[in-house]
Amino acid sequence: MGTLNERIEAGEVIILDGAIGTELERRGAPMNTEAWCARVTQDTPDLVREMHEDYIRAGADVITANTFSAARHVLEAAGLGDAVAEINTRAVELAQEARDRVAADRPIAVAGSISTYVSGNSGFQHPQGKPPPEQARAAFREQAGLLVEAGVDLLVMELLMDWEMASAAMEEAVATGLPVWVGFGCRMAGDGETVLMHNRGTDIPFAGLIDSILNIGGSVVGVMHTKVDDISPALEVVFEHWSGPVCVYAESGDFVTPNWQFDDIITPEDHAEKAAAWVESGVQIVGGCCGINPEHIAELKQRLPSHAGTPRRA
Repeated sequence: MGTLNERIEAGEVIILDGAIGTELERRGAPMNTEAWCARVTQDTPDLVREMHEDYIRAGADVITANTFSAARHVLEAAGLGDAVAEINTRAVELAQEARDRVAADRPIAVAGSISTYVSGNSGFQHPQGKPPPEQARAAFREQAGLLVEAGVDLLVMELLMDWEMASAAMEEAVATGLPVWVGFGCRMAGDGETVLMHNRGTDIPFAGLIDSILNIGGSVVGVMHTKVDDISPALEVVFEHWSGPVCVYAESGDFVTPNWQFDDIITPEDHAEKAAAWVESGVQIVGGCCGINPEHIAELKQRLPSHAGTPRRA
């Protein structure tokens, strides 16, 4: 088995893990109104490690450290400003420990997550709760540096939703020199256009932002934190604007700050059926986001083909 990059270049299907924050919640960890799942790394590290181990056993080739909501501007709002380095570093260590415990026979990549999540009741919402631009940039630079120092294999940019924060996060991530996977959250607007997730006051067309972000960099482009039924229209936009490897990790359920609502979660079988269609269309990396657990990942491992189809590009 080759390295992750060699497998991607060969067109192999790569299995990503599933939800991190909502999976920790499903296992009993309390979510924090300001920092969501970040402080679980401090409070119950064994739970975090066990979650990673379960994803590896399910077949994941890539596991994601619990750093989605661990940037300084988020942690400071939760009174954890003094623990930024500790939380980010320990989150990576827990993923590495899980890999070393249960995956001695195959390579597992550890991804560091950086997102445009903001603290407080606004949660994922923009523009409410956004820090000043220079504060956000400094936080992204700090977090990217901490994740690199801790030894992640790649950076996953998650929930990029507007130019200001997304461009700052991307520039700081690309500057590290690590592979950068770019994840956009999308939804269908009332007129049927694919727009970016959670900008409820102003719909931002996905097609209007993607080129600007990808001009900064990135080695993989993905649709994430997106309802299953909205994935295919979003992929059409991706294939129109990107010729490299494509990733999908959909969500199932709904978010009411700070808790995920596990209502009508898609079954592992139905999720795998949808994923098989995405792979046939050219998606190469598949996992899950909020609401998707190790059972879903195990089903992907069993049912997805070894190689992705050829995408129909514009």
